[in-house]
Amino acid sequence: MKISTDIKPITYLKSHSADMLKQVNETHRPIIITQNGEPKAVLQDPESYENMRNAIGMLKLIAQGEEDIRKGNTSSQDEVFSELETLLEPGND
Repeated sequence: MKISTDIKPITYLKSHSADMLKQVNETHRPIIITQNGEPKAVLQDPESYENMRNAIGMLKLIAQGEEDIRKGNTSSQDEVFSELETLLEPGND
């Protein structure tokens, strides 16, 4: 895998868009689009994009959990289950 094949100028995108879409969907590697030699955009297949968003979401949840642990905002398993049982008892709407 050569990263140089995954970097294309915007003029290439204009004239080869169908080929580029085929490439990202087959390889699942993003293509970096440049303008005046500077990276300006990324072309990525939907599946890889969704996977990346899901991974970022999981990392955010982990970071929030770690922050809660640092701040001491935790409960034991027994406390959580006891509270859930109380909430689920009939008449506790």
